[in-house]
Amino acid sequence: MTLLPVRTSLLSISFIALVGCSKGTPPAPPPPQVGVIKAEPQNVPLNRDLVGRLSAYYSANVTARVSGVLLKRVYTEGTEVKAGQLLFEIDPVFYQSVLNTDLATLAQDQATYVNDRVTAQRDRKLLPIGSVSQQTVDDAEAAERSALAKVQADQAAVDGARINLGYTKVTSPISGIAGQQQVTAGALVGSGTSDSGSSGTLLTTVQQLDPLYVNFTISAADLITLRQAQSQGSVALATQNDTSVQVVLPNGRPYDQVGTLDFSDVEVNSTTGAVNLRAKVPNPQHQLLPGMYVSLTVGLGTQNNVFLIPQQAIQRDTVGAYAMVVGADGKAARKDVTATDNYRNSWIVTGGLASGDQVIVQGIQSAREGTPVKADPWQPAPATGASSAQVGSAPASGAKPAGVKS
Repeated sequence: MTLLPVRTSLLSISFIALVGCSKGTPPAPPPPQVGVIKAEPQNVPLNRDLVGRLSAYYSANVTARVSGVLLKRVYTEGTEVKAGQLLFEIDPVFYQSVLNTDLATLAQDQATYVNDRVTAQRDRKLLPIGSVSQQTVDDAEAAERSALAKVQADQAAVDGARINLGYTKVTSPISGIAGQQQVTAGALVGSGTSDSGSSGTLLTTVQQLDPLYVNFTISAADLITLRQAQSQGSVALATQNDTSVQVVLPNGRPYDQVGTLDFSDVEVNSTTGAVNLRAKVPNPQHQLLPGMYVSLTVGLGTQNNVFLIPQQAIQRDTVGAYAMVVGADGKAARKDVTATDNYRNSWIVTGGLASGDQVIVQGIQSAREGTPVKADPWQPAPATGASSAQVGSAPASGAKPAGVKS
């Protein structure tokens, strides 16, 4: 009778234990949801971001070609001038005097020549009748020739004097913008060679600013890489005349005129290890100025069969760049990729992906390698502003001139 309560308690405990076991382990959470895009090969522009310096299309130093006192400046500094337009006047008094003297000498010697010529003609007529000797005729002809040579020398002196007198009016050798005057009225200018090796006193400089040249360089290593890529068919380089150059102003805004490559050097600079390039850029409004440093985006051609992957889909760690993809088994997997350039907010992937790969763009944080995920198509958010259409690159000193043939 005393054991009945104990037996009842044991049965109650066993029943509670069985009820607890009937609940089992909690169900596994559903796989995380991720947004994916399908990797498809395509061709994209091959651009390089470089730095260049602007220089004038034509630049001419206006120097004194004769010595004298500078009388006045005729042009307005910083304004446009035409070829042949008067810029400065040098005191012409001395050179006018020299010209007058040479003209007088020429007139005197011309009179002498006329007299010697008449004498020689008369003696030649008298020689057949024996009125004069052959020696007399020879002397008369020699005097005639000597007088003619002196007249010719005098004429050359007159021409030189006229040229020097003309140099007292200093004109512009080209059309362009005339700069600041380097000497003022009353200064003594000269035509001799200075210590710097330049001939004549520098008066001003005239520069043609439309178009302008932009000079830049590309590393020899990048040049070789692009040539090899072209031989393999992964890159199609544009011809020189089709190579575009987009200038970015110092304030960060793109310049509204596109230039073209017009020169590529045929040798590598032994000091810098780079190839010199030059492009011609229109400058009708004179927004660009010589000497200015600008950023450039040079369109070298196209990259063939590459993948454009949104920037947020490419991750980086100590190993390098990688992308998470959804495999055929529905599990997330890592793929190491090669991505050094970008285009329109996407990375250009040149290696590591295959056509048809489902690349995870959204929900990467919840995707673990080797675990199931639920893939849904990803759509980019509507653009809120102008997206960049330029191609950036890893820091490089330059890019191959598209005009260089492989």
